[in-house]
Amino acid sequence: MNDNLTLAQLAQQLGADLRLAEGASAELLPSGLNTLQDATPTEVSFLASANYRRFLAETRACAVLVTEDMADACPVSALVVANPYYAFARATAIYDRTPTPAAGVHPAASVHPEAEVDPTASVAAGAVVEAYAQIGAGAVVGPNSVVGEGSVIGARTRLHGNVTVYHGCAIGSDCIIHSHAVIGADGFGFAPSGGQWTKIHQLGGVEIGDEVEIGACTCIDRGALGNTVIGRGVKIDNQVQIAHNVQIGDYSAIAACSAVAGSATIGKHCTIAGGAGVVGHVTVADKTHVTAMTLVTKSIAKAGSYSSGTPFSDSRSWRRSAVRFAQLDEMAKRLRDLEKQLANASSGEGD
Repeated sequence: MNDNLTLAQLAQQLGADLRLAEGASAELLPSGLNTLQDATPTEVSFLASANYRRFLAETRACAVLVTEDMADACPVSALVVANPYYAFARATAIYDRTPTPAAGVHPAASVHPEAEVDPTASVAAGAVVEAYAQIGAGAVVGPNSVVGEGSVIGARTRLHGNVTVYHGCAIGSDCIIHSHAVIGADGFGFAPSGGQWTKIHQLGGVEIGDEVEIGACTCIDRGALGNTVIGRGVKIDNQVQIAHNVQIGDYSAIAACSAVAGSATIGKHCTIAGGAGVVGHVTVADKTHVTAMTLVTKSIAKAGSYSSGTPFSDSRSWRRSAVRFAQLDEMAKRLRDLEKQLANASSGEGD
């Protein structure tokens, strides 16, 4: 957090063109960020969507991040940028209030003598670092988090409270893992025999690249053979299931409540919206967008936007549509028969 930047200094850091409203001062010290509707006269806001333009005229913010075409409509000081949403994202880092724990191992933490903890790292109360684990420079292991035997936590990576990293996992630098995420649990592997299930022990690990963020209560399973791999810059929301041996390419993003089944490969720069599913052993091409609640049942070879399912409607209409779904095969057969009859009739008239 930095409350000591003036409006002029904030503009400089964001690469914005500051256009002061009448009577405004470039030396004002903004206290933080807020929405157009709720911002106070000491807070900065932003306009990134036409849906919120109606709130601009009455905003009480001290300044608003806007594009050039909206600058004249801004009733307060304008911070003119090419991409207000990106500038807002950068500003959140300036005003972030997440506490930074002091370096060192808390007396109530448990660190195995064979573990390596960098002197600049922080290990909080109740945390457990097992044998041969490595905690990098500036990394944070939050309260009651567990780093399993032989696992590696990269420099400046932060595990929030109650994160569990099983044995033999590697997390890169500058990552954020939110509470109750589980990295490296066994994948769902069982062999049926004689009416029973025999466990397939998961012999691989999990490999997570740099600058990855993983949401709360998300699970990333270890590989059965080889590793589950999450590429650089990947962003995974809360309550997402990533099964064993999944590969996710660099800078892809997966929204909440989605699931990717075993050995599926997601390309680079893909987006998977909330509640979507990807079946096992398929490949999704780079730069693919999967819309919300879609089930991907086969490989996608070409980048684009893909959807499945039906949009919601009132229940009575939906039930009628559901009945028609069950009639589609019969309707298709009747249509083919009609087309055949018409073709035969046309052929007869030609004679």
